[in-house]
Amino acid sequence: MSAEARKVAEREARLGFGGLLAALPCRWLSPPGPAVDAEYKPLQLRIAAESGLAVPRTLITNDPAAAQRFADDVGRLVYKPFHPVRGVVEGRTAAVYTSIVDPRDISHPDIATTAHLFQEWVPKAHEVRLTAIGQEIFSAEIHTDSERGYVDWRSDYESHVYRVCKQPADVSDGVWRMLNRLGLPYGAFDFVVTPNGEWVFLEVNPSGQYGFIEVATGLPITGAVADYLEGKE
Repeated sequence: MSAEARKVAEREARLGFGGLLAALPCRWLSPPGPAVDAEYKPLQLRIAAESGLAVPRTLITNDPAAAQRFADDVGRLVYKPFHPVRGVVEGRTAAVYTSIVDPRDISHPDIATTAHLFQEWVPKAHEVRLTAIGQEIFSAEIHTDSERGYVDWRSDYESHVYRVCKQPADVSDGVWRMLNRLGLPYGAFDFVVTPNGEWVFLEVNPSGQYGFIEVATGLPITGAVADYLEGKE
């Protein structure tokens, strides 16, 4: 097909086959429409704050001067992409993770090329992957002894030590409020736990992986997923 015809065919396939799937009278994990909306990190941060969760000070901008002012205000800060960035560069796999911003780069003119998400650096004792499904919450601490993993644990899985933990009641309440606002039955939440014990929300993935947590800790997340899909409360 020509490029123009292929675009039409792809759209028709998506709306036709996708429409049939959306019309099925069954439970989705997670529902396609709400899951797509929930991918927007700015929306997540606003709803998290409104749901009572602590969130880092954040700037979204493509203005180098604004980025510099934000850095001057908060001190140490990080950059993170709005969506996972992975690919192959010169035959090698590559990914963009959360990274600490060099103060010399914060006013670089290339910031003007697109939107950037900057956040204040939150001191961490460890991080937590909290998985909420149906009416259950499963929380696991993630400890890492590597420099890369300390900034973003996804960059160094080999360094992890996992420990089952219990989230504070106010965090549980905020998680449920947030999922209700987003229209989601499931969420894989990432939190930083500061040295003084405060839980700070980073993001929620409406389709986040949980298998690595279950394998490492024995938490029965798959059972909770099956119960939800079968309609068991």
